[in-house]
Amino acid sequence: MKHFIIDELFTETVKYFEGDVKRIQHFTKVYSYAALIGRLEGLDGREQFTLETASIVHDIGIKNAEQKYGECSGKLQEKEGPPVARQLLCRLGFDGDTVERVCYLVGNHHSYEKIDGSDFQILCEADLIVNFCEEHTGKDAVEAAVGKLFKTAAGKDLCRMMFGIE
Repeated sequence: MKHFIIDELFTETVKYFEGDVKRIQHFTKVYSYAALIGRLEGLDGREQFTLETASIVHDIGIKNAEQKYGECSGKLQEKEGPPVARQLLCRLGFDGDTVERVCYLVGNHHSYEKIDGSDFQILCEADLIVNFCEEHTGKDAVEAAVGKLFKTAAGKDLCRMMFGIE
């Protein structure tokens, strides 16, 4: 049942971003890395489900931020994302606890000082990995970020392997 609702959410999020291949590819990659890191870190089923859900909708505020403000900074994404995520998750039948946690993650995923759990940490690590790739971040900057922001062994290892960092 959980895989079905994740697949449904994924499809609905693609529809939400219809025509915006860049955004669709971004959340697809974040979802893939987050799910992998979560499994490698041994998250329990509930936390893994929450992580995967949040990874799909983590940037859902971008569209409204761009429409309202003409930009989509991290803070604007955090502001605009939770209402859209809440509406979508509730419409698809996600339970209340999952909705609340995912909205918290969406509303804070650029605020690293607020990280309060493995799901949040892994979401940030997966998003950073994808951002490093998309923004062509230099190896030294990636290495510094891994040392400062990454906490999971799986996230550190994956990022180091990808970027050839010792």
